[in-house]
Amino acid sequence: MEQSMLEKSDELVMKLLHFFITEKGYSPIVLHGAKNEIWLENIGSSYPVVRIVSNYIHNDEQLHYDIYRTKQILKKVQRKTCSLHMDALSLFVNLGESVHMEEFTHIGNISCASIQKISDLKKYPFIIEEFPTITKKTTFKEKGVELFFKITKDISKKNEEESKKAEKVFEQKRPIITYLLIALNVVLFLAMYIFGKGSKDATTLVEFGANFGPLVKMGEYYRLLTSAFLHIGILHLMMNMYTLYIVGSQLESFLGKGKYLAIYLVSAIAGNLLSIIFSDYVSAGASGAIFGLFGALLYFGYHYRIYLGNALKSQIIPLILLNLLIGFTLSGIDNAAHIGGMIGGCLFTMAVGIPYKSEKIDRINGWILSIIFIGFLIYMAFYGIAI
Repeated sequence: MEQSMLEKSDELVMKLLHFFITEKGYSPIVLHGAKNEIWLENIGSSYPVVRIVSNYIHNDEQLHYDIYRTKQILKKVQRKTCSLHMDALSLFVNLGESVHMEEFTHIGNISCASIQKISDLKKYPFIIEEFPTITKKTTFKEKGVELFFKITKDISKKNEEESKKAEKVFEQKRPIITYLLIALNVVLFLAMYIFGKGSKDATTLVEFGANFGPLVKMGEYYRLLTSAFLHIGILHLMMNMYTLYIVGSQLESFLGKGKYLAIYLVSAIAGNLLSIIFSDYVSAGASGAIFGLFGALLYFGYHYRIYLGNALKSQIIPLILLNLLIGFTLSGIDNAAHIGGMIGGCLFTMAVGIPYKSEKIDRINGWILSIIFIGFLIYMAFYGIAI
């Protein structure tokens, strides 16, 4: 009888695993010391973490301790994935009769359910509301060993597909667009010395297309873009091109050449629009566009934080904050262009989408927010009161 119950419990676990992995895109979380329980994650779900617990829990005290331990582990997962809030769903398939499950259905950010058979899922409206197809998708015509092999095959196939997607995204590709952008910046820098009086001469900068509010407002709109390819001094050029090479080559590889170039150009325009709202002096540089790449990398890293969580916390965010701090503390730096570019880059990345993560609704919202943001900048730059 015990062997029969064990087999039913294992079959239930396999069916639940099959649903969450193949139907809902969850991935296993490797935890050291976690016995008789499986942790799954899907950051985009209302329940980013799902636990399937086969460990026998015979009374309320044991369940209290299990929930406490789950909260501690959940905090670690939350920090690792840079998540501000994280709900978890714990599915217990082997609870004793002494457990009063109704008292543990919702404990803080953890929801619990006792599942002895698939039909028990219907007892929990919060599960059916979030996963309306769960009972249908966990019903199989196969039985016994045949069911085991089918579920194992399906899960392996899904995991292989996800691994190939991640490998394709993070595979290093030659950053052709980044090289071309750097080359164009260098050529124009040299041209200002060959055909003008140098990169620090205001007249030469204006002649080559630097950003200058009064001229832009008179109809020379091209300056919103051309100024992003001009630099004031060799140090300015070298710092921006080095940053562009480091950040741009990675982002071009992650997003693809077309999306990357579009984000770069939109960020440059957004940064220069915000610049002329706050100032009326001559400005130039790729910093606004590069900060747009920072914004894009932040958005990308958030969605791929399972892979980039540590880099997001220890490298990307500190780098952005450091550059903003430098802009606020040192004179002669167009911090408005930096902020405008970063916001524009982040929003436009949402609009164009990132591989295998962006839903249609996310891209629609991204387009709406991008249009509103750019529209607001245009209105403020051309019709608003100078700040």
